[in-house]
Formats: sequence, C-alpha cells, structure tokens
Amino acid sequence: MAGTLDGKVALVTGSGRGIGRSIALKFAAQGARLVINDLDAAPAEQVVEEIRALGGQAVACVGSVSAPDFADRLIGTAVKEYQGVDIIVNNAGYTWDSVIQKMTDEQWHAILDVHLTAPFRILRAAQPVIRSLVKAEQEAGRHVSRRVVNISSMAGLFGNAGQANYAVGKAGIEGLTKTLAKEWGRLNVTVNCVAYGYIKTRLTDAGEDHSAVANIDGRDIKLGINPGLKSAMEQMIPLGRGGTPTEAAGAVYLFCLPEADYVSGQTLMCSGGMTGI
Repeated sequence: MAGTLDGKVALVTGSGRGIGRSIALKFAAQGARLVINDLDAAPAEQVVEEIRALGGQAVACVGSVSAPDFADRLIGTAVKEYQGVDIIVNNAGYTWDSVIQKMTDEQWHAILDVHLTAPFRILRAAQPVIRSLVKAEQEAGRHVSRRVVNISSMAGLFGNAGQANYAVGKAGIEGLTKTLAKEWGRLNVTVNCVAYGYIKTRLTDAGEDHSAVANIDGRDIKLGINPGLKSAMEQMIPLGRGGTPTEAAGAVYLFCLPEADYVSGQTLMCSGGMTGI
C-alpha cells in the first residue's frame, strides 16, 4: 500500500469497530502502519487481518483505554513493532446517560476516564518518544510533521440533556487539544479535534426496542438512541440523515493530510451541517 500516509505509524483507539475501524482502514489504504485497539481481542484481530489482507501492516493492542497501564502498553506496542509514532487518534468511547440528579459518581468518573483521562495518559506517554524522535530527526537534518486528532462531540460544544458526564468529557478534550497544540508545536506536531454529530454506529443504532447492551469494563451499558429521538435529530440535520462511519473517518483524515501541516488547535464539526443541539 502507498499513499498520502505512506510509512506513517498510526495509533487509533477503539478501532475494532465503528468509526475507529473506518479510520484505521482509511489510514491503511493510504499506506499507514496501524496499531489497532479494542476492548475485545476478536474485533481488533479482525481489523488487523482486514488490513493485512489488503497488503497493509497492522498489529493489535487489546484492552480498555481506561486501564492505568494502557497508555504505556499502546505507545510501547508502536515503538516495539514500528520504532515510531506519527499519528495518534483518541477515538475510544461510549455513553452512559442519566439526568444529573440520577447520575452516580461511578457513571461520572467512568465516562470522564474514557473520554478525557485516557487521552491525557496516552499523550503523556507519547511525549518522550516523540521528543526523542524529533531530536534525532533534527540532528539528521530531517523535518517530520506528526498528528494528534482527538474526538469530541456536538454534546461537548453545546451540551446535551442527560449527558452531563459525556458533555464535560468531550468539552475537556477541547481544552486538552488547544493546550497541546501550544505545547507540541515546537515538536512539529499538529493537535486538532473532530466533533461528531449523529453518526450511525452500533452505539447509536441498536434496534427499535432499544434493548441492546454492551459489556464495557465489567458494566452492562445500554446501547442505542431512542428511535423517536433519532428521527427528530435527523430532521434537524441539514443533510437530512445521520453520517456513516466512513464519512466520520474522512473528517479525521483531513487533519492528517500533508496539506494540513499548518493547521493546529482547531475543531472541525462533522455533523451534516447541524451547528447546535
């Protein structure tokens, strides 16, 4: 495989399914070497095999991004397998909703852990590796531009009823993005954010009875959006429909193009034209 990301080492959390999978496949099609992550081994290995079947390179790093040791394992996998880190996409996440008077401390901390603490730990672990690579590149007279793309949400920009924990986590990733754009500019790393609207994945489209659940970190979390709410949301979207994972991946890819070398500290809404919720 060869393309605009030829030879780049890309780490995508939550890439065994949904948007993350589409991001990983998009990157691989453009020549990137992937580290694939999922909570479960089976979907992660399936994406690895898909990429290899297409002639690309990929390895898996299975586990919860919320685990205290995960960040070091993820960065360590990239260094061990590919001797570098070029692109980090903090994509993994889920929702666990309640109105504030019914939201437990466990709900609050679980969602902040996956959407904010995990990206913080991953980027903290990556900094010494990137700094060392940049130093060696400078001594060799080479200039390499690297990327971080964090995933936010319309809920993080505008709030959303029943999602205090998720909205705060996604708003927080905006602050982390802007801060690291300033800290890491000297390392030739651009740090940007994509804020999604309604994207059709297993986490949002779980059947008409809204009864599907996923076991996440030992908790059974209800999946899906109420069909009536989905219909109302789609009526608010100027394009008239929810987005696909492939379309969602395209927004992340835009920030990773060579043409985006001078774009940093920005948030791109991928929402079908919807500008508020």
